Amino acid sequence: MTDLNRSEIRQRLAKVDASNVADVLDGLGLMDQGLHPSLRPFSGQRIAGFAYTIRGQNTPYSLAGDPDKMKACHGIGEDEISVWSGDGDGTCYFGELIALGMKERGSVGALVDGGIRDVRWLEHHGFPVFARYRSPIQSIARWKVNAFQVPVFIRGATSPLVRINPGDFILGDEDGVIAIPAEHIVNVLERSEGLTRKEAQIRTDLASGLTLAEALAKYGHV
Repeated sequence: MTDLNRSEIRQRLAKVDASNVADVLDGLGLMDQGLHPSLRPFSGQRIAGFAYTIRGQNTPYSLAGDPDKMKACHGIGEDEISVWSGDGDGTCYFGELIALGMKERGSVGALVDGGIRDVRWLEHHGFPVFARYRSPIQSIARWKVNAFQVPVFIRGATSPLVRINPGDFILGDEDGVIAIPAEHIVNVLERSEGLTRKEAQIRTDLASGLTLAEALAKYGHV
């Protein structure tokens, strides 16, 4: 379908507003791809990358650590964002050391439908993270990874849950987070770039004296 590689796709989508992507997805009939507004930036203001999914659950175990979590973290690759799901409210799934290990492997951020910690250090290392809350409480002995690179469900904005498959694209900015299904990524990229160019021209025309009514008549709804 395209000669673009993943890195090129990611770099181009990273320049597009999440709101434009949301509008394009609506136009394609994909009306429920927005993630819950409680998912917000704790480090950086934008995330853009291919989903690498990790799932876990509350499970009492020893303080010796979670080898499955380490195995999952070691599998991430370039241009990927780790997407964390699970039922561990109150605990931290993700922190500084995991971020550094993933960054070494080319990961470009994390989306956590749960808790994170080491917020100051995540910002210090320049590693973008969107999450639902922060907590100093570690996951060890409380919350355990039980699968990775499988479909997961993340809280949705217009639906209770949004399914995220490995290889879907995650884009987040000041407006929120949107998920693009893998089979639509290139189409959404091209349409979103077109919408971005159109909006830029509208801003130029408005700054030059065009009224809003005239802009709507000229360009239609945007």
